[in-house]
Amino acid sequence: QVQLVESGGGSVQAGGSLRLSCAAPWYISGSYSVGWFRQAPGEEREGVAIIYSGGRSTYYADSVKGRFTISHDNAKNTLYLQMNGLKPDDTAMYYCVAGWPQNIATVEHYSYRGQGTQVTVSS
Repeated sequence: QVQLVESGGGSVQAGGSLRLSCAAPWYISGSYSVGWFRQAPGEEREGVAIIYSGGRSTYYADSVKGRFTISHDNAKNTLYLQMNGLKPDDTAMYYCVAGWPQNIATVEHYSYRGQGTQVTVSS
């Protein structure tokens, strides 16, 4: 059973940076995907950044393009999310996901999901 554990969350001021980490295995598979979702209070969970199609493609939400970078270290089986230029709107619980989703934007399609790490950005 794969367990995903996130780390690296915290509280920062607007404009600051954080790097999230998640112990996530990598599988050589055409549809395998790993990524990050987030959920703010009262909001639906949304995909933030995803590596999909077995690593051949990357998706970023419009709201984070140019500020966030997703990467996976296959040797360490670790997924990262580098977050720069943080804004108060980025405040949310961030979740790591992995699996073979039919729709990469649907969190329920991922076989493995972490418990989340809180990111709070103050103005």
